[in-house]
Amino acid sequence: MTEPSMIDPSKTEPSIIDARGLEPPGPFEVAMEAITDLAPGGRILLLLDRMPHPLFRILDRDGYRYTPEIRDDGVVEVLIERP
Repeated sequence: MTEPSMIDPSKTEPSIIDARGLEPPGPFEVAMEAITDLAPGGRILLLLDRMPHPLFRILDRDGYRYTPEIRDDGVVEVLIERP
């Protein structure tokens, strides 16, 4: 996996997509639907139970910028921006 592309935090607030608690492949499907509908420059914040490594490969392939982070409470946040 390549290093995630950093996102400018000063941009508008992202839409929040909470996919925690879904059984696979639910979180992946929710994420794919969300990024498909994302306008250029649009941002979403995914809340997940685990790191979505298959999603990262697709984001890398398609040129999306993203920043993954694990919060203190164990929730995985992935901020995604469409170029």
